[in-house]
Amino acid sequence: MAATKPTANRGYDIIGDIHGCANTLARLLDQMGYRKINGVYQHPRRQAIFIGDIIDRGPRIREALHLVRDMVEHGSARIVMGNHEYNALGYCTRARPGSGKTFLREHNARHDRLIRETLEQFEAHPYEWNEFLEWFYTIPLFIDDEDFRVVHACWDGDLIEKFKQSQGGACIDEDFLHASAAIESFAGQVMDTLLRGTDLRLPRGMTITGRDGYVREFFRTKFWADDPHTYADVVFQPDPLPPEVASRVLTESERKQLISYPLDAPPVFVGHYWMEGEPAPLKSNVACIDYSAVKYGRLVAYRMDGERALSRDKFVWVDVERPEQADYPNSEDSLAR
Repeated sequence: MAATKPTANRGYDIIGDIHGCANTLARLLDQMGYRKINGVYQHPRRQAIFIGDIIDRGPRIREALHLVRDMVEHGSARIVMGNHEYNALGYCTRARPGSGKTFLREHNARHDRLIRETLEQFEAHPYEWNEFLEWFYTIPLFIDDEDFRVVHACWDGDLIEKFKQSQGGACIDEDFLHASAAIESFAGQVMDTLLRGTDLRLPRGMTITGRDGYVREFFRTKFWADDPHTYADVVFQPDPLPPEVASRVLTESERKQLISYPLDAPPVFVGHYWMEGEPAPLKSNVACIDYSAVKYGRLVAYRMDGERALSRDKFVWVDVERPEQADYPNSEDSLAR
């Protein structure tokens, strides 16, 4: 067991991507000792921290949003923004005149599909949905506490410091949202890096087709790799690289594009990456807690108590069973897309 600080400070439970799996979230909170008091989940000595991506894909998005927002507003939880909350803001915000577009996030077949379940589940509650969109602006992009850090996909210290200086805090506003629609802008780079991660371009003419059917010319990379030499040393995504690509040696130019996370930095937690298998730290001070709950994986939390070296035995989770397994009555009942 990792050493913990002998203080009276509260502990923290960092919870992975929920994607509308409200029943599964309730089971995880129950397992960790949270109880509903006046309709809000609370713990006498701990605080939940949600890694973002509460919406899209799952069967109970509206219920999950209410559960999470109630906890945050009560002080029994905190949250950072996920790329899906950011995408929703862009999808539902009209572009300004002269921009050449109707909405900040294009309404194309892929984007329509990603947000479809959310919009359908709020179809009879449009006022509520608009309230949640406003609430998304109050969600910080990151948490930078003395003992740990939380961000949805990637901790880029330089970008985060510049963002703090420009925004005066950790939240975006409507002007920043509009500016971020240009991916090459500072705002676009902040949102893409922190909420989606870093990437490298594949060799010229090469593409990979993900399990989602989307064809990509880039692959996602680690922000914590120590002295990497090949593509295999830095790739971090659900879809593997072909062996002949994975073995390619990084060029000096590619190595300069990578960022790193020092071993002496506070532990950092991310979600976003659709992990599989038994949860464990990626590095002594880096952990991903997204284990594909909405795809019948696991909804995972890490129980943080001030340790500097993360420990495998601090992960807790609930398995998400497929609905045809009738002996598991609380299983989520929607196929993920």
